[in-house]
Amino acid sequence: MSPLRARDDAHWQADLARCGGPAALRREQSLWALRVYRYGRRVDAMPEGASRRWHTRGYWLAFRLVETLTGISLPKECRIGPGLRIWHFGGVFVNPGTVIGAGCTLRQGVTLGNRVDGGPCPVLEDGVELGAYAQVLGGVRLGAGCKVGAMSVVLRDVPPGATAVGNPARLVAREGTAAAATPREAALPLTVED
Repeated sequence: MSPLRARDDAHWQADLARCGGPAALRREQSLWALRVYRYGRRVDAMPEGASRRWHTRGYWLAFRLVETLTGISLPKECRIGPGLRIWHFGGVFVNPGTVIGAGCTLRQGVTLGNRVDGGPCPVLEDGVELGAYAQVLGGVRLGAGCKVGAMSVVLRDVPPGATAVGNPARLVAREGTAAAATPREAALPLTVED
């Protein structure tokens, strides 16, 4: 099995399936960025040599082209699980130190990055959903299945199954519960309980 064959890349196949299959490549610009990201990861897995050097050059050319055309920056150094979905391409920037779990959803304008140069980056567990223009900054962990509202700025951990909104983000609900009972509870700062 050649590490460069996209059809043999299970993560790429999961990305495609989540977006509607191979036909989605014509209508989903976000898949262009994901395809280049997955290609870069496969190139990094190749043994050292001339072939890897040529493919690395090809990757960087494709990365810059797709980043410019789509406004999505997914550097090959970040770790992204299978089945990533990016709705409404444009303005999506992911720091190379970021980790994104399986089945996550990003929307336009999302930034996943560090708060200070060289600082820690976010970790998104499986099934996390980020609304349009959400910003997740620093060594923050977003628990499995949590949701972050549009235009929220997350600077602290969000527990699994929780919903966070606002700037700075505040916890408003947990999976299986209703939203906070009172306006005062809804305005409490986001904290990790357990």
